[in-house]
Amino acid sequence: MIALISHDAGGAEILSSYVRQQGLDFIYVLGGPARKIFERKLGSIEAIPLEAAIQQSTSILCGTSWQSDIELNAIKLARSLGKRSIAFLDHWVNYRDRFVRSGEIIIPDEIWVGDVMAEAMVKEIFPNLPVTLVDNPYVQDIQQELAAIQTHRLPNPDSVSILYVCEPVSEHALIRYGDAHFWGYVEEEALRYFLSNASALGQPIERILIRPHPSERPEKYSWARREFDLPIEIGGGRPLIEEIADNDLVVGCESMAMVIALLAGKKVVSCIPCGGRSCVLPHTDIVSLQDVLAIKYEVG
Repeated sequence: MIALISHDAGGAEILSSYVRQQGLDFIYVLGGPARKIFERKLGSIEAIPLEAAIQQSTSILCGTSWQSDIELNAIKLARSLGKRSIAFLDHWVNYRDRFVRSGEIIIPDEIWVGDVMAEAMVKEIFPNLPVTLVDNPYVQDIQQELAAIQTHRLPNPDSVSILYVCEPVSEHALIRYGDAHFWGYVEEEALRYFLSNASALGQPIERILIRPHPSERPEKYSWARREFDLPIEIGGGRPLIEEIADNDLVVGCESMAMVIALLAGKKVVSCIPCGGRSCVLPHTDIVSLQDVLAIKYEVG
């Protein structure tokens, strides 16, 4: 029996899709956003404490988290008991940092990745660690859902409807590095940067739908409606895929939601402000708002 350990949303989406597609039986240790994600896809799940799960298992499969140490604790415990550990990586950022806590590197026996770009990145960072390429099960699910989805919005050629996908950048940086500005910006600065320069997109704006990250409070960005004279709404009440489908353009910093938007055939813009690190997503179709503004001012 395999113990599956998951906490954060990114890893949970991949692992829950993998379980559903493979039809395998696992012992579950779920925390944080992972529980809702697994139960949405798989129905009611009986989760047990970490120590009991690993004691009962022959090996473990886990995600990685910035909000919790549960997966790294699982890897350590599995190794102490002589049991094999595998971590399935989501996203394309901070691969080494995912396995570091208080200066200690805690790596599994094997890493799984969902695409060739991630495979190359992991092999460069961990050259002696076995890496297995597994077709991203979450992306497969997304592609099926996109093919079946019915958009509720009629396209307007004279204006643009924008979905802004938020990320708790400062919380991540503060937990990992003790500095909310470690990457040169925080989420509020990125949103203000975009809203202040939204006109550079060159079309009248029909709507800007701000979608908080699943780990954020729904009201976190309500200040934007007071601060900017723009047609701003707060989203997040519907599934991500539906909100992507109902908009023309998706804007964010370096969120997985931006990659999903590319799969949906949407235009995608990264709005990391000046002074912040460059968007680390390896997808060349993502446009930088800084580049858009540079061209505009150069031409102007």
